[in-house]
Amino acid sequence: MSPIRRLLSYRGIPIWRDVRVLQAAGQLVSVMFVVSVLVFFVANLMSAADERGLSLGFDFLDQEAGFPIGESVIDYHPADSFLYAFGVGIANTLKAALLGVIFATLLGVAVGLARLSSNWLVRNLAGVYVQTIRNVPLLVQLFFWYFAVFQALPLVREAVRLPGPVYLSNRGLFMVWPRMTSTFDTWLGFLAVGLVVAVGLRFVLMRRERRSGRPSHAVVVPWLAFAAIGAIGWIAAGESPLGRSVPTLGEFNFEGGARITPEFGALLVGLVLYTATFIAEIVRAGIQSVSRGQSEAALALGLSSFQTTRLVVFPQALRVIVPPLISQYLNLTKNSSLAVAIAYPELFTVGRTMINQAGRAVPIFLLIMAAYLAMSLTWAAVGNLYNRRVQMVEH
Repeated sequence: MSPIRRLLSYRGIPIWRDVRVLQAAGQLVSVMFVVSVLVFFVANLMSAADERGLSLGFDFLDQEAGFPIGESVIDYHPADSFLYAFGVGIANTLKAALLGVIFATLLGVAVGLARLSSNWLVRNLAGVYVQTIRNVPLLVQLFFWYFAVFQALPLVREAVRLPGPVYLSNRGLFMVWPRMTSTFDTWLGFLAVGLVVAVGLRFVLMRRERRSGRPSHAVVVPWLAFAAIGAIGWIAAGESPLGRSVPTLGEFNFEGGARITPEFGALLVGLVLYTATFIAEIVRAGIQSVSRGQSEAALALGLSSFQTTRLVVFPQALRVIVPPLISQYLNLTKNSSLAVAIAYPELFTVGRTMINQAGRAVPIFLLIMAAYLAMSLTWAAVGNLYNRRVQMVEH
């Protein structure tokens, strides 16, 4: 019997009483209602904007920005477009977020372990740090680091000289930085070849290890091969591929080397110290969630306390640590918008300047929200991918 005949001859529950049909109809009506409400509000917004002479288009992004940006990861000039200036703001935000995530994670893990230390002094010092920093608003901390610390440093000509050399002044921190020479491209080619060889070696050794069941040093050997090819490339390049750019005092400021501005320094220190307190509590809770029997079994096998934490406890705690850790990475990225208070040109600061220049508040705020949403979704995607790898599979 054909499907049509079967449908026509079906004499079960009537359509108007079928639960599945009613549920589908209810969902369809709900979707239509939500879409209608959105269309209504968007239409009213567009109509109100037209009546007041406000354009909601994005055609202004190709126009000349016409304003300077004090600090940028990529080269920028006021003659560049608004879109390029917006990209500079995104790059500055990513710079603060990436460095903040790395340092906050390292500090948070260390403090979280210290909170579980058997040493009374270490445990209580870590507790005081966590309870103090996380209960003071981040904005207040940013003001403290910027005005009370970085702006209170000596003048440029009286800068504090540290080993390296590293110079500290109210203009920022200046340090030695690598400088690419004319042979850097040659050495980079050797590094690329070394990377390909290392990946190939790891694949072959892992395959051999699975077949034979014997260890094949699938981690050490590829790294040694990569380092050896890199060393050969360094020698073959002749001149050293990397030189040193040393900061020297000029007429008004230090020249050469790398510089960390007071604005970026205050933002980074504030974000790291604040976020690390929450990461520390996440790490502490994750470790405490692992059964005590796991630690006792590891110690009974002769492992030291450090080996027990690193090889037994911490890998199991990751399945509890990673999900809330992702949320802290998202919070750190969004909290970087508070840099507007200390004049660091991140995304929100640049966007506010664009509003003053172009007078297009609604489109620019939409761009800002879309940029933060994209960064947050990226952090979530990467974190969830890693979380699936560390989840414990129970049979």
